[in-house]
Formats: sequence, structure tokens, C-alpha cells
Amino acid sequence: MLSRLPAALVRAALVVMLIVMPYALLPSSETDNTQIIALVAIFGALFTVVEYSADSPSLVEFRDAPPFNRVRFSALFATVLCLSVIFRGEAAPSYLTEQFQNSGAQIGAAIDFPYSPVRLMVLMMPDDTSPAIIQRLRDAAGLSYLVSVFSVIWFVILLRLYRWPRRDGAFNVWINLPTFDPTAGGDVVKRLQRDGRLNIILGFLLPFLVPAVIKLFSTFGTPINLDNPQTLIWTVSAWAFLPASILMRGVALSRVAQMIQLQRSKANEHGEGNAGLLR
Repeated sequence: MLSRLPAALVRAALVVMLIVMPYALLPSSETDNTQIIALVAIFGALFTVVEYSADSPSLVEFRDAPPFNRVRFSALFATVLCLSVIFRGEAAPSYLTEQFQNSGAQIGAAIDFPYSPVRLMVLMMPDDTSPAIIQRLRDAAGLSYLVSVFSVIWFVILLRLYRWPRRDGAFNVWINLPTFDPTAGGDVVKRLQRDGRLNIILGFLLPFLVPAVIKLFSTFGTPINLDNPQTLIWTVSAWAFLPASILMRGVALSRVAQMIQLQRSKANEHGEGNAGLLR
């Protein structure tokens, strides 16, 4: 545990930076935000330290199978950073913020075509929404969605290049899949393949389904309000990050199932049975 503590503290510091970034870069008129953000940052830091310093995590998957979590965190960090810099340009314009704003506008306009996730995000807003907020949303959604797509592609490339997840030694299912019970019943490979396919399908559909669900709730309830840039940043970041994270999880589970199946075939060829496949 002590040997893992320094790395866990570094990860906790990065989590705190991610949480406070929009508040630090953007002006806020709400005095209660400081306490709320501080509490969330403390909780995120404690959770990260506990999960990465314990012998076995309780929720974090693929802890000892990098770079799965690194790619996901980097994608979220890059998304929040880019959006924070873009919206900072409205209060404190500079050459850097102008470049980010121009890039976001070009990406948003390019991805905003009929039936695209970005177009659906724009259409979910109420009819009386100001053009400035619509433009903000389009730019943020386009940039966030592009980052999420690139993160998935990059993870698949790393998976092929480094033969993820098994580089050397056995793949420990107990540590890397703490929410998955291999003894729950049924063949492990088939369960992993099924869960992987479900995650891939869900990750692909969520960017299209979330705007429709929000629009439905807005029709019968309270319309969504994205006037606050910080609210818009976290809403759009979650909309883009969660589907990409679920899709990467589906790819990872499918890869683990493929690895186990391959090891079983090799063991059966040598008459060794299934011993030693999972540790």
C-alpha cells in the first residue's frame, strides 16, 4: 500500500485540478460555488487515494492495466480545459483564447450536420434560447465530441500496439474488474463478450439518446438552463465523455474475453486444462 501511495497522491492532485479548473479560469458571481467545489474536490481526492492505494479497488476498473484509465482521464481533462479556455475568452480575451474560440467554432460548424449528435444537442434547447447560448453550445459540443472520438480511436490504437491488457504476467480479474464476479455463474468469456457488446452499443447510442431524453423532460418539466458557462462545461463534457468511456469499457471487456479465450485454446492444445488462465 505504501509503495502505491505516492502515485495515488499524484492522481488525486490531478483530480483536484480537473474539478477546480472551470472555477479557477472562469469568473463566478455565486459565492456558494467555492464551498461546493471544495467539497467535491476533497471527495474526489480521497476517493482516488483510497482506490489507487488499496490492495484491491472497489469501483475503479482496470487499475493495474494502463493506459485505460489514463486515456479516459486525459480525454476528460482535455475537454474541460479546452472549454474553460474558450469561455474565459468572453471575460478575459487573449490570443490563446481567441485561437481556441476559432477552433471550437470551426469544429462545431463542421460537425453540426443533420442528425449528428451536435445538431441534436442544439435542437434540445428551448425555442426562445438566445443565439449566443446556441453558438456556445454548438462550439462546446463539437469540440467535446471530437475529443471523445479521438480518445476512443487512440485507445484502440494503443490496444493493438501494446497487446493490451496483458503485457507480462497474468491478468488479475479480481483487481482490474472489481465489479465483475467470475463465479456468478455462466461462462466467463460469454459474459464478458455480452457485457462488452452492450457497452459498445450503449456508448455509440448515448450521444444521440441523451439530447432526446433532455428534450422530452424539458417539454413536460423545467427546460434546461445553460446560461452559466460552468454548467455548460460540465453538462457538455459529461455528454461527450460518458459515452466514450462506456464504449472504451466495451472494447476493453471484449479484449479481455478474447485474451481468456486464446489462453484457453493454448492450454487445451497442450492438455493443461484451464489452470492458470486467471489469477
